[in-house]
Amino acid sequence: MSNLADGGALGGVRLIALEPHEDERGRFTEVFARHWDCGIEPAQWSVVESEAGALRGMHLHRRHDEYLMVVAGHMSVGLYDARPGSATEGYSSRYELSAADPAFLTFPAGLIHGWLAHESTVHLQAVSEAYVAYADDDNEGCHWSDPDLGINWPFTPTLVAERADAFPSLRELLSRV
Repeated sequence: MSNLADGGALGGVRLIALEPHEDERGRFTEVFARHWDCGIEPAQWSVVESEAGALRGMHLHRRHDEYLMVVAGHMSVGLYDARPGSATEGYSSRYELSAADPAFLTFPAGLIHGWLAHESTVHLQAVSEAYVAYADDDNEGCHWSDPDLGINWPFTPTLVAERADAFPSLRELLSRV
């Protein structure tokens, strides 16, 4: 299965397949090692549980990188490059992450991002800046359905946070940054 579902590769985004080791007891999979070149130095790890149909995003952080890996379920991850001067500025991609096909996705600061749970999903998330250091100037977003994002979500979400549902258009967000 190809994890890049829509769009092209964006600069600084890494999708790394993981290698499960199976035997009669089950399966063991390494999900992170400091010596891997994965594009992030984690400051905090979290476990995120999402109900089927939940959309989280579209968020913009200018100071931290992120890591995502699904441990149960399936989700689509939408990314839009909002980094001024980036070779892929203004482009978007959508990735499919599934526990059945272990991989992790990392992306740098400056990418607008969100994820949509196809079913009840649990994922690991690492950020290179702890949540306690987040500030209003680095925790913005735009509306997930804005056509200017160019993200072809596979279905319409059924659960969106009030804050995210009130996010402005992409054009308005970019005019403020």
